[in-house]
Amino acid sequence: MELQILNNSGTKGAKIKVDETVFGIKPNEAVVHQAVVAELSNLRQGTHAAKSRGMVTGSQKKPFRQKGRGMARAGSKKSPLWRGGGVAFPPSPHKYIKAMPKKMRQLARRSVLSDKVANGKVFVIDAFNIEKPKTKQFIDLLKNLELSDTKVTVLPSVIDNNLNLATQNIPNIFVVKATDASTYDLLDSEVLLFDKAGLTLLNEQLAQKK
Repeated sequence: MELQILNNSGTKGAKIKVDETVFGIKPNEAVVHQAVVAELSNLRQGTHAAKSRGMVTGSQKKPFRQKGRGMARAGSKKSPLWRGGGVAFPPSPHKYIKAMPKKMRQLARRSVLSDKVANGKVFVIDAFNIEKPKTKQFIDLLKNLELSDTKVTVLPSVIDNNLNLATQNIPNIFVVKATDASTYDLLDSEVLLFDKAGLTLLNEQLAQKK
């Protein structure tokens, strides 16, 4: 299987061979969904907390007598019914980790990549060649590729300082190292933009060994 490589000017260059088990499979939507749910869940910090009645500072003394006042009985000012009291069934810090087998995670990424390729949403350039940390250089590259108004995930082999600074002020541009991209990173974009080296590394990482 071959993918077209583009020059920075947007013209067609050579082609690059990629593994059909990575970029040419039938997408498994169920596994993709499971991977995205797990990844988003694992991003949650789980630091939410509130104080129960046992944690609130205050007196345990009964605020008034049980009978004779014409009011509902009360045993403590720390009750959830009282202002300044504790919270009934409060949230407490805990983890949201969802485990997923490595082979299923890889299948999810291969499914997204195959779907993007099938719909013409994968662009490969020879190299980014950002010589200076200037936003204009990357904007010109997007114009040459006709991706100016597109949500793009940029997938280089290595994120150097010039590329990082040139892209950080451009809306809808997300940069992540090709081999570190998760299923959600690949899915949450209209177009994937690789450099040749980044595509090669990701292809080697996900290729099914015979």
